[in-house]
Amino acid sequence: MNKQKGHLICAVEPGSIAEEMELKPGDRVVAINEKEIEDVFDYEYLIKDEYIELFVITAEGEEWELDIEKDYDQDLGIVFENGLMSDYRSCSNKCIFCFIDQMPPGMRETLYFKDDDSRLSFLQGNYITLTNMKEKDIQRIIDYKLSPINISVQTTNPELRCKMLHNRFAGESLKKIQTLYEAGVEMNGQIVLCKNVNDKEELERSIRDLSQYIPYMESVSVVPVGLSKFREGLYPLEPFTKEDAEQTIDIIERWQRKIYQEHGIHFIHASDEFYILAQRPLPEEERYDGYIQLENGVGMLRLLMEEAKEAMEALNGDDRAFEFSLATGKLAFPYIKAIYQKLNEKFPNVIGHIYSITNEFFGEMITVSGLITGQDLKNQLIRQQLGEQLLLPSNMFRSGENVFLDDVTKQELEKTLQVSINIVKSSGQALIYAMLGQSDPEEGEENHAPYELEK
Repeated sequence: MNKQKGHLICAVEPGSIAEEMELKPGDRVVAINEKEIEDVFDYEYLIKDEYIELFVITAEGEEWELDIEKDYDQDLGIVFENGLMSDYRSCSNKCIFCFIDQMPPGMRETLYFKDDDSRLSFLQGNYITLTNMKEKDIQRIIDYKLSPINISVQTTNPELRCKMLHNRFAGESLKKIQTLYEAGVEMNGQIVLCKNVNDKEELERSIRDLSQYIPYMESVSVVPVGLSKFREGLYPLEPFTKEDAEQTIDIIERWQRKIYQEHGIHFIHASDEFYILAQRPLPEEERYDGYIQLENGVGMLRLLMEEAKEAMEALNGDDRAFEFSLATGKLAFPYIKAIYQKLNEKFPNVIGHIYSITNEFFGEMITVSGLITGQDLKNQLIRQQLGEQLLLPSNMFRSGENVFLDDVTKQELEKTLQVSINIVKSSGQALIYAMLGQSDPEEGEENHAPYELEK
């Protein structure tokens, strides 16, 4: 047999079944129960049994057939070279709102990769358009009971969807939602709202159509299109105004009331950006239905404030002294500042300098902290009071690395600003403890979404 056949093992977890079976890095897993493994879906599905037959080709070229008895859900402890166990699937669309098309030239190659992979939807929560999925792919989702599947809908108007995705099959692919619904597959939807394109009456239509898929379509988020300053030659899109945001919220909240009466869930959610732009209070916690759409910026600020409030209430104020600085995007700035002011009432000698960073790199219309670059932090903090420590949210950094979007590293920024940087994970409790200059007692592995694919 071909020695390169199968999936390369890069690590074996200590104390695992794989270690007991004497598997090692360099070996290749070819098949389970005589079925060749295509990707991670096959692997995860096939190992869920109390008895499996594992076919392996060792690094030395030997063929092993291993009979394994285990608990039904017990993992084998194998780490593969590629998390998907196959190549990533790239996007075949050219969406009028795509942020990757608005990136400046000269950045690292992985930042320009457009994924549209149903496996990443299941594994990492990525949103997919369904346009490059074949019937076989849909059937595998159904057969393997994979859920939730996150779908980038944009509009339920087939003709308009073809225009927005610049793909003549984009309208037809909406029928796959019906197939998933009939099979009972849990889904979440996303609508990137573009002014005078899929808003107003078109938004009404999309909400009406998607609500027909309840309960398997569990939620839909509506987020404003992100517009960078690098849009030359792209579809002419306009930023939303305060009045636009108010109108959008009115539509969404009217549908929330209707759907809640009928189904007991709010279903359709406007992102935090719309509420800030409309200068309206964020919805109460109950209206987020358990924060299903956090990764789309729906309820992130409400959750942060609630967690921070709970963490503060559990602490007794004292006279400790600590001076820090914190930098964030314009979107979160007033909320972070309000959290600090409450904390300062309890800890009057804790001095904080909260800075709102203008996104000069991508343009001032980009207000989220996750797209702030190292060079903007350098330029805007160089002459500011920074205290003993600079706090930065973890979503500014590439997943698993201390590096910003523009390849500036944490160490470089510390050297330039002459201050220690504390990367704070995205929870209210972590923020409170960081502001007090101490470690979060529940600190664990950060699970923020990466801003690019690991390749």
